[in-house]
Amino acid sequence: MEGDAAVTGLGNGGAAAQVDGKVLQTFQKSFVQVQNILDQNRLLINEINQNHESKIPDNLTRNVGLIRELNNNIRRVVDLYADLSTSLSKSVETSSEDNSAARPAGKRVRPA
Repeated sequence: MEGDAAVTGLGNGGAAAQVDGKVLQTFQKSFVQVQNILDQNRLLINEINQNHESKIPDNLTRNVGLIRELNNNIRRVVDLYADLSTSLSKSVETSSEDNSAARPAGKRVRPA
């Protein structure tokens, strides 16, 4: 992917670039999972709406299971976003620690 090099190049090289690459891979994987779940939810919602409009007792009964599946999918999306948030926080903390460790002791960094 074109953006990969730009993001991984943000680190101080070496290990930082590897961490940035791993974080990027985690984000990409999670966003693909979220998108797949959201696509599935769209199909579930369409089926639920069709069943509701049909007013056929069996279809309405089926909606109970479909709505449960939809709710579980929403929980999975929330969990994935929570994991992403945690991962991003850890990455930022690690990056901050790496940057502060790279500065010489006792010297302030002046703004440009």
